[in-house]
Amino acid sequence: MSPAIGPYRPLVRAGPWLVCSGQLGIGPDEPPALVAGGTVGQLVQALHNADRLLGTEGADLSHVVKTTIYLLDMADYGDVNEAYAASFDGAYPARTVVAVAGLPLGARVEVECWAYLPARGAPGPAPAD
Repeated sequence: MSPAIGPYRPLVRAGPWLVCSGQLGIGPDEPPALVAGGTVGQLVQALHNADRLLGTEGADLSHVVKTTIYLLDMADYGDVNEAYAASFDGAYPARTVVAVAGLPLGARVEVECWAYLPARGAPGPAPAD
């Protein structure tokens, strides 16, 4: 798991909610470095990083109810959609995509997510119609 690159906690639990700070496409090596593969490669790695963080609390991407994607270039939007769709396998959370002027370490994409992990037997969020 890549370390935080600033003064923040990568994951915070608030009751049944897990808030995953923005994840970059940073690989597991030291020093922290972006993976190859441009925007799509970084997106896939960022989602993998988020999944691993969620796993520390017993959750995974299937528990994600909201993502925010910060994208350096909206020209990559279509490619991002394809890679994102494959990562969530049809069970898509709510999502916002925002174009930004820059990201840490020269990244092309950053992903933040909120997951809901109720106690065993407690109801989860209502499914979309």
